Amino acid sequence: MGILAVIAAFLVVIVIVALMAIKSLVVICPPNRVAVISGRNRGITDGRTVGYRVIKGGRTIRIPILEKVDYMDLNTISIDVAVSNAYSKGAIPLDVQGVANIKVSSREGLLENSVERFLGRGVDFIQKIAKENLEANLRGVLSTLTPEEVNEDRLKFAQTLIDEADDDIKTLGLELDVLKIQNVTDQVGYLEAVGRRRTAQVLKEARESEAQQEADAEEAEALGRRRAELARVDSDLAIVEERNKLRVRSAQLEALALAEEEEAKVAGAKARVVAEQGLEQERIQLQQRRLEADVVAPAQAEKEALELQAKGQAAKIIEDGAAQVKVLEQLTAQYNAAGASAQDIFVLNMLPELVERITDTVKGIDIDRITVIDGGNGSGGGALPGLASQMPAAVISINEQIEAATGVNILDSLVKDSASAVPALDTTA
Repeated sequence: MGILAVIAAFLVVIVIVALMAIKSLVVICPPNRVAVISGRNRGITDGRTVGYRVIKGGRTIRIPILEKVDYMDLNTISIDVAVSNAYSKGAIPLDVQGVANIKVSSREGLLENSVERFLGRGVDFIQKIAKENLEANLRGVLSTLTPEEVNEDRLKFAQTLIDEADDDIKTLGLELDVLKIQNVTDQVGYLEAVGRRRTAQVLKEARESEAQQEADAEEAEALGRRRAELARVDSDLAIVEERNKLRVRSAQLEALALAEEEEAKVAGAKARVVAEQGLEQERIQLQQRRLEADVVAPAQAEKEALELQAKGQAAKIIEDGAAQVKVLEQLTAQYNAAGASAQDIFVLNMLPELVERITDTVKGIDIDRITVIDGGNGSGGGALPGLASQMPAAVISINEQIEAATGVNILDSLVKDSASAVPALDTTA
């Protein structure tokens, strides 16, 4: 049991020794550091003997006793840069405060410079060297710029300073990451005077600008009012023009509507007239048919009846004429047989008709009664004897009228007829 413990202890020691040996042999470099392994001759580079090698992030194996390992940090180093009474262009002393961030360069070619200058040195030493160089560069840049340029365009100033200091910093094997100017002052009040002057100038310009802007605003306002008024006038004109166009269009449409309405009326009247003409034509045809039925046909029938009646009457007239001819022939024969008394017989036969014609002259006189009034003169005559005495004279007067009209004296014929006692003629057919 004791032997096993000794063997185990021996093995543990061997393991520990092996681990320590391995640890001493293996070099591991983190990303923010640079491992410099020196101790052996690595050859000649650029005419100089190089006895080291550099590892940037990674691992390697070193030879114990013969090679030594040193580390350099690549972390950023902040430096406060400040100069006092540094004369600018124009001999104006200025006080400038700024801040810079530098680091050991890991670039090929620059890393060797930093190894040669700062290997084994602390951060304070690197910070001191960089600060002195930056302040020297700062004074050199200030001498080329005016206080106004330094104060007003600090970005340009910082960029100029970076360009000026970059070569010196790289020669040291460092890199300048950031350089900012924080404050620029002077002990003679130059910048303050410039500020007051610029402030006054700015105020003046502000007042002038304000006045100009007010004038411009008033002018713009007046111009705006003018434009608004012109726009309103143009708008009114446009409205009036549109209204006129509307009225013209309305009148055109109204005229067109009236024309179409009149055309429609005319077309309607025409259609109505055509319809009425058709209807009238139908009515005429109907009337013709009705007339044919009511008038023509009856008239035709009546015509035929009248023709038949006329034929009948003509036949009767012909027969009557023939009978009258026979009567006249018989009268003529009787007149011839009567001899000289024929004329008297003819007059006596016509006497009733002549008396009737004479009495027709007073046919319209209606005599209700005749009143005879006696004269009462005591002459022994009266009214009736007087009326009776007037009758012969009246008969004679009528006889004279008949004789004057016909040339026949009825009284003489009557006397002759009574003497000859000729019988009356039979005039019946």
